[in-house]
Amino acid sequence: MSDIVVIGAGVGGLAAAVRLAAAGHRVEVHERAAEAGGKLAVFERDGYRFDTGPSLLTLPQVFDDLDLDLRPQPLDPVVRHVFADRTVLDSSSVHSVFLERITEALGEEAAEDWDRFWRRAKRIWQASWDAVLRRPVNAATLARLSWRLGDLAAIAPGRSLRSLGRTHLRDRRLRMLLDRYATYTGSDPRRAPAALAAIPYAELTHGGWYLPGGLGTLGDALAARCADLGVRVKLRSPVAHIEADRAVRGVRLESGEFVRADAVVSNVDASVLYRDLLPTPDRLAALADRSLGGFVLLLGVRGETPSLAHHTVFFPADYDAEFDAIFGSASRRPRPVDDPAIFVTRAEDPAVHPEGHEAWFVLVNAPRHGRDRSAVDWTRPGLADAYGRHILDVLAARGLDVRDRLEFMEIRTPADLTSAPGGSIYGTAGGLMRPSNQGPVKGLYLVGGSVHPGGGLPMVTLSAQIVADSIGPA
Repeated sequence: MSDIVVIGAGVGGLAAAVRLAAAGHRVEVHERAAEAGGKLAVFERDGYRFDTGPSLLTLPQVFDDLDLDLRPQPLDPVVRHVFADRTVLDSSSVHSVFLERITEALGEEAAEDWDRFWRRAKRIWQASWDAVLRRPVNAATLARLSWRLGDLAAIAPGRSLRSLGRTHLRDRRLRMLLDRYATYTGSDPRRAPAALAAIPYAELTHGGWYLPGGLGTLGDALAARCADLGVRVKLRSPVAHIEADRAVRGVRLESGEFVRADAVVSNVDASVLYRDLLPTPDRLAALADRSLGGFVLLLGVRGETPSLAHHTVFFPADYDAEFDAIFGSASRRPRPVDDPAIFVTRAEDPAVHPEGHEAWFVLVNAPRHGRDRSAVDWTRPGLADAYGRHILDVLAARGLDVRDRLEFMEIRTPADLTSAPGGSIYGTAGGLMRPSNQGPVKGLYLVGGSVHPGGGLPMVTLSAQIVADSIGPA
C-alpha cells in the first residue's frame, strides 16, 4: 500500500483519489479552499441556486466505474442556437433528427453538408478516443499514432478547426456553430486544431445531460465517494511546495507541516505547479499561451421564458470580431467584446429557483485578467458593472429583454476565478499537445483541465483515469 497525496479537490483530484483508494492506496487530499469541487462551484441567494462552473455534462459513461450516485437527465435540444438573422436551430443527439432540424431551419444543402462533415468528425472522434484521450501523451504515443496513417489523417495535425469547417460547410451559420466548439477549450477557432471536431461529435452523439439540483451535485457525489473509501479530504489546507529530489518525497503545507508521500497527484493548474509548487522553468515556458476567460452574469428572473431551452446561445453577426477582441493583436491589446456570442443556461428545475422565477447563468467569452498588454484589468473600477449592463442591452437587441424582470444581478469576471492564473478557464489554449500527466520527477502526476487530455468534465475525469492506471494498484 502506498501513501498518495492529491493537491486540489477539483473533479480531477477527487476522481483520481476515488480510483486510487479503490485500488488499495492510502490517499489524502489537500485543498486550499473551504469546499471541495474546484470549478464546480455553487452560488446561492434568495432561494436561487447557480452553478458558476460547468453547466453541461457530456460522456456520462466516463463516470460509471466511479460508483457515484448520479441521475443524469438527457437534454433535448442539447443546445438552441439563435443566429443574428433570428434563425433558430436546435441541436439533437439523434443525428437524423438534427438533420431534419437543419433542413427545416437552413435548407437541404446545409443538412447534406453537415452529414458529410459528421462522417469526418466521427473519424476524428474514433481516432482520438482510441489513440489519444485515454492514454498518456508522450513520444511513444505519437510514434504509435504516426504508424496508423488513417488515424493521423483523420486528426489532421496542422489544420485548423476553421479550415475544416470551411471545407465541409457552405452555410456560415453552421460554420459559426462549429467554431463555437473551439471555445470549449478556450481557443480561437482560426488557430484551434481540426481535431476539436471530436467535441461536437461527442456532445451530439452521446448527448448533453443535466444533474437534478445542478452540476455542483457532481462534486458532492465525488466527495461522498471519497469518504466511503476512507480518503481524507483536508480543506483550508494549502500546499506550499512539493519536496523532491529525483523522486517526490512529499509535500510541505503552508502551515509548515510535512506530509510524506510515495506519489503526488497535482490537480492545480499546470502553470501554478511549475511556477510555485515545483519550479520548472522549461515546462513553465511552454504554458504561456493561455486560454480565454469568461464573464458571467447570475440573474434572478421573474416569470418564465418559453423561448429559452436549457442551453441557448445567441450568435453575433460577426463572430471573428469576438476573437479579435479577446486575443488582441500586435497592434491592439485585448478588450471586452462589444457584440459577443451570449450563452444562457436556464434549468427547468424547481430545486434551483423559487416558484414562478428562473435562475439564469449568462456567459460570454472574455480576455483573461491581468495588467499587461495581453490581458484586461477586470478589477478596474466600474468596468464589470458597465459591461454587465451592456450584455443585458445586447440580449435585448437580439430579442430577449430581461431588464425589467430582474430580481438581482451578480457578476463574476475572470479576476474572480483565482484557481486559474488570469481566470484562464482551460489553462493553456486548446491544442493536441497539453502538459503531460507525468511530471518531471518520479512519482509526480498531473490531472485536471490544464493537462492532457484537456478541459471539460469528461476530459478531466479521463485524466484521473490515465493517472490512476499509470500508478497502478497498491
